[in-house]
Order: sequence, then structure tokens, then C-alpha cells
Amino acid sequence: MTIDDSNASGTASKVPTYGLILQGPESTVCAEAPAVPAAEEAYQSEAALESELISILTSQGYDRLRVDSEAGLVANLRARVEELNGVAFTDAEWKRFSAEYIANPALTVVDKTRRIQDDPVIAFERDDGSVKNIYLLDREHIHRNRLQVMNQYEVDTGVHKNRYDVTVLVNGLPLVHIELKRRGVRLREAFNQIERYQRESFWSGSGLFEFAQIFVISNGTSTKYYGNTVRWDHTHPKRGRRGVGLRVKMCVWLGVSRGLDLAFLNAD
Repeated sequence: MTIDDSNASGTASKVPTYGLILQGPESTVCAEAPAVPAAEEAYQSEAALESELISILTSQGYDRLRVDSEAGLVANLRARVEELNGVAFTDAEWKRFSAEYIANPALTVVDKTRRIQDDPVIAFERDDGSVKNIYLLDREHIHRNRLQVMNQYEVDTGVHKNRYDVTVLVNGLPLVHIELKRRGVRLREAFNQIERYQRESFWSGSGLFEFAQIFVISNGTSTKYYGNTVRWDHTHPKRGRRGVGLRVKMCVWLGVSRGLDLAFLNAD
């Protein structure tokens, strides 16, 4: 431990700093560990963490989306798809497009994932008989994709009413779901909450949240993520293999060492 002499004048109290011995992606070793306050106020709340994350994302160019119903979410999706493709659907066209390619109950999570990852361009026949390529994502000109972030979206069309923490949408599709807990709470609680959403409500209504490709769980100190297909592989085994439930230990640690800007995770 060292002493900051710049503050040591007269009777002024000396401010200790701590010499760094080793720093890694998951832990830090100091010459002397500072005491951790045990008071409730010492922990950043879930609401504060959520607010800070949204502030960072909007500062990076994400649009803030505020919707409070599935109708609003679907209307935003239609507007973003029309914007990306420079087209205005008639109501009849959008109804056909959505029923076949978006809200089709026959589509599984794997089908939706393949659409996003392998074939995000749909040859759609319009009412006048012409065929238009409709992009859900523009892979060649990624700056044309519209990024949005919303929080506390409430779903009441599933088995139980649920409220999702933070969702990142790309061209109106919810592709990243982030579940947050206050500092000091185990990641397992956020993980279990997402698993409950999978069972109770992601599939409900138009099933838009089944398009989610990445799930992120964080308590502001530690962060993990996993893909939708990882969960599917563990819960829907191939022939001859016994399935096991996805466990939080199977998720991947996420941090700055992986080249991602996660400044909000280091906020004091």
C-alpha cells in the first residue's frame, strides 16, 4: 500500500491507494485489498445499471424506442423494414409478409435463426404481381441497418405476465436480450429469469422474441452471454444423444478482453 502525499499536509488525512500486482479479465490482485462496504447503498442498483447501459448505447447511435404493446412493436418492425427496403407495404401485403415470414406459428427458433444468419433476404410477391427482395438485414451495407434499444417491455400474452429488462433491436427485430441484476446478485438469477421467459412468453403473440440471437446476463461486475442456438442444442438433442438443460456455467464470459466496449460494466 502507498500513500498519496499530495493530500498529506498539516492535519489533513492521508488517502491510501493500492499497488496493483496482477490484473486479469476476471480478477485483480492488489498489495492490500480495500475493504468492501457492506451497506446496501454500496451496490449499484439494477435500475441504475440499466439506465447507464441505455445511456451508453444511445450515445453510440442506438435510437431509443418506447413501446408498451405488441401492436406498437409490430408497427415499429413494419416501419423499419419499409425504411430499409425503400418500400411501402399495403396493409394486405404486410399481413401476408408477416404471416408467412415473421409470425408464422410453424416457424421454430431454429427456422428463425437460419433466416437471420443464413438467408435474411426474402423474395416477396407484391399485390400487383411484381417480386421485390425484402431485406431483414443488410449484410453488405451494415450502416443501413437501424439499431434501437428499449427497456421494461411488458408482455401479457404468454403463460404469465413478464417484463424484459433491455432489448436491442435491429431493423425492428429483437435480436439481443439483456437481463440485468444489481451488483452483488448472482448471475444465475438473471440466467434463470431468461429461461423462464423462454418457457412462458418469448413465443407468445407474434413470437418476435424468438428471433433473439444473443442473450446477455450481467450484474454489473460479471457478464456472460450465450446464443439462442446453444440453448436449442442443449434442450433439443440430436438423434441418439440425451439432452441436458442449459446451465449458467455453459455460458461464455464477456469482457473487454474480447474486444467489446463494455464500459458500463466497470462503472462505479
